[in-house]
Amino acid sequence: MEEENVTTATEFIILGFPEFPDLQIPFFLLFLLIYLIILLGNLTIITLTCLDFRLHTPMYFFLCNLSFLDISYTSITIPKLLDIFLRKRRHISATGCFTQAYFFMSTACIEFLLLTVMAYDRYVAVCHPLRYALIMNLRICVQMAAGIWIFGLAETVTHTVLISHFSYCGSIEINHFFCDLPALLKLSCTSTSTVDHMTYIIGAFLDLPCIILTFVSYIYIISTILRIRSAEGRRKAFSTCSSHLTVVILFYGSLFSSYMRPTSTQSFNQNKLFAVLYNALIPMFNPMIYSLRNQEVKKALRKFISRKLLSRN
Repeated sequence: MEEENVTTATEFIILGFPEFPDLQIPFFLLFLLIYLIILLGNLTIITLTCLDFRLHTPMYFFLCNLSFLDISYTSITIPKLLDIFLRKRRHISATGCFTQAYFFMSTACIEFLLLTVMAYDRYVAVCHPLRYALIMNLRICVQMAAGIWIFGLAETVTHTVLISHFSYCGSIEINHFFCDLPALLKLSCTSTSTVDHMTYIIGAFLDLPCIILTFVSYIYIISTILRIRSAEGRRKAFSTCSSHLTVVILFYGSLFSSYMRPTSTQSFNQNKLFAVLYNALIPMFNPMIYSLRNQEVKKALRKFISRKLLSRN
């Protein structure tokens, strides 16, 4: 009987938010609004950076990468969620599910690396301003960005291959709003110890060094800022880092709360709550954080709007 209940899944059912059956349409409108804000905000950052020569710096080059990543991040999951809310099409093929899981894990890995490189960029800008143009030249920045994307897309292949060969017992219902790794592991009747160990190994050899490098960078940044004599100088120096630091705290906090706990202690509702935070709210707030706290972006936006108004007149 046990063998009959063990199957190779050909499709899964993504439940979404079944706890709120009467709120499916309001949720659809809410997440549609969030998604449109994410697209508008991040595309605005990319457009302003491309059009305004004053933003052709390493900081904004990496910010463009982050904006493109946030668009990719949310486009992997939210459109399917909107379909679930509106048309209740919860079925997803196994191939589609594993593909979604792969790209989601890849983009999360890329964001870890990208935020670390952005912290290093701010460290060089604040602590070694005279050598900044030499250290963070265009060739180095492009190489860093290319390396991040290639490594991130390659690093999660093993995870995806392993979970795609798992056997799934009985239920194929994923109690989440996308094909998240912990939710898939909960359905598997194959031992998940290998994937669990890989997750902690990656955390130890990739995520932890990224956090340490970011933390050390900010120790040097803050100590350098405190040695600046003028209050205005300290304010300007800190303003170039505060946006990135805010994004780092939000992203690291939500992602680690969700993934760096043993699967046996993870709550589906908690995971979904954290997933909404790092999958929808943080990508929505990122452009606001960088634009509202950055004078250069504000000036570029005002200049862009002025051009559009003049062209219409």
